[in-house]
Amino acid sequence: MDFQYKEAYTISDLLVIMRLLRAPNGCPWDKVQTHQSIRRNFIEETYEAVEAIDKEDYDLMREELGDVLMQVIFHSIMEEEAGRFTFDDVCNEVCKKLIIRHPHVFGNVNAETPDEVLRNWDAIKMQTKSQNKVADSVDDVAKSLPALMRAQKVQKRSAKSGMDFKDAEDAAKKVPEELSELMQAIPAGDKDKLSEELGDLLFSVVNIARFIGVDAEEALTKSTDKFSKRFRKVEDLAAERDIDMKTADMSIMDSLWEEVK
Repeated sequence: MDFQYKEAYTISDLLVIMRLLRAPNGCPWDKVQTHQSIRRNFIEETYEAVEAIDKEDYDLMREELGDVLMQVIFHSIMEEEAGRFTFDDVCNEVCKKLIIRHPHVFGNVNAETPDEVLRNWDAIKMQTKSQNKVADSVDDVAKSLPALMRAQKVQKRSAKSGMDFKDAEDAAKKVPEELSELMQAIPAGDKDKLSEELGDLLFSVVNIARFIGVDAEEALTKSTDKFSKRFRKVEDLAAERDIDMKTADMSIMDSLWEEVK
C-alpha cells in the first residue's frame, strides 16, 4: 500500500485515506457502503458532536467533529467515484454561498446587527433558490429533521407571510382547543384520527416555544433527561422501602415521585 505515515495529518491526508479504504484492495466494509447504508451513521455522528458541545467537552468535541468531517468526505468520495462531483466541488460551493450571503463583509451592503444579517441572509437565500413565495421556503425545510425542530422551523418561516399569532399568550389559546379535540377522539380509538389530533396538539405547543424563544427540541430533551434521573431515584427509593412498583397504588407512586423532586 502506497501510504505515508505522519506525526500529524491534514484534510488532504483524510481524502487519501478514504480513497484507499474505498479502493478495490481497500477495506471490505468501507468499499461496499452507499449513501443510504451510512445515512444513519451521519445522523448519529452529528448528534454525538452536538452532545460533546452540550457537555463542553472539548477533547470529545475534537474527536466527534472529526467523525462528522469523515462522513462528509465519505459521501464526497462516493460521488467522486460516480463522476458527479468531488470534495473540492463541495468546498467551492459552500465558499461561494458564504460570500454571496455575506454582502456586508464581501460587498457594499450595510448590516450592523445580527437581525439585519439574518434578514439579508433570508432574502438572498430566497433569491438564489428561486423562491418566489414564502410557501417555497417553508417547503424547503428538510423533512428529515427531528419533528419538533422541523415544526419550529416551518412555523418561523411561515410567520414571515404575516399569518401568525400575536404573541405567546395568543398561541397558547390554541392548546386547550387541540387538547379537547384529542380527548374527543380517544373514545373512538381511530389511530389515524388520534395521530392527527396528537400532532396538532404538539404543533400548537411548539408555537408557544417559538414565541417565548425556547428551542422545543432542546426543551423536550431536557425534560426527558430530568424524568430519567427522577425515575431512577424513584425506583431506588421503592426498592429501599420494599415497594413493588408494578403492584403499588398510584397514590404511593405519586408520593415517591414528589419526594424525589
